[in-house]
Parts: sequence; C-alpha cells; structure tokens
Amino acid sequence: MDIVFLDANVLFSAAYKSESNFLKLWELPDIERISSVYAAEEAGRNLERSEQRDRLEKLLRGVRFVEATSEMRLPNGVNLPAKDEPILLAAIAAKATHLLTGDWKHFGPYRNTIIEGVLILSTTAYFKMRPL
Repeated sequence: MDIVFLDANVLFSAAYKSESNFLKLWELPDIERISSVYAAEEAGRNLERSEQRDRLEKLLRGVRFVEATSEMRLPNGVNLPAKDEPILLAAIAAKATHLLTGDWKHFGPYRNTIIEGVLILSTTAYFKMRPL
C-alpha cells in the first residue's frame, strides 16, 4: 500500500474546484493519504472562497496528519527553503512512500528522487504510475 504525503499545493488544487483532477487521489484504493497541519493551513490560507475552504475541510477528513519532530534535520545534500523543510521532514517522519508536490521551484532538483525512502513526484507522474 502506498503512503502518499500531500503537499500544500496538492491540497489546494484538490479543493480549488469541484471537478479537479486531483480529487482522484481520494478515489484510489489501497493508498493512505497523509499530510501535515502545516501544509493544510497553507492550502487553506490560499483558498479565497468559502466553498473551496469547505471542500478542503471535507477532503482533510480522509487524510492522516503527521508532523516532523523538532530534532529532525534534512539529510546531507538536501537543500530546501525553510518553509519547505517541514513538508519533506513530515513525509519522512510518516514513512511516506511518496511525496506529491507541484512546487518545482524548490523540489525540482529532487523530482523523481528517493530521499529517506520517499519518492518525490508530481501528482500527474503518480497517476501514470498508478492508473485508476
């Protein structure tokens, strides 16, 4: 079973419109969706309309929350801005198999790379690996 960590931009995209392709993540069998409060709060802050925030709240009911511990540090050779460190660290703490993100400005150098057991992918790449 895949343990899939959802970055804030994936949560945002799923909640943004009712026909979002990202909603397929909630239809896939045999995956555990996880995220962090940090990512969920960031997604919520960026949604403008109340129906989008309501959709996010409903989606989050199907997500397990995991946080990085304060003692955790990024592995050697991994450099991320401070705002993105909690995302990768929470995915590692959760023992996620995948981290789905659309933040290629910061996570781009690690696309299709496994860090501490976590494969960093776009949602599109994940869907190609695991068709509906």
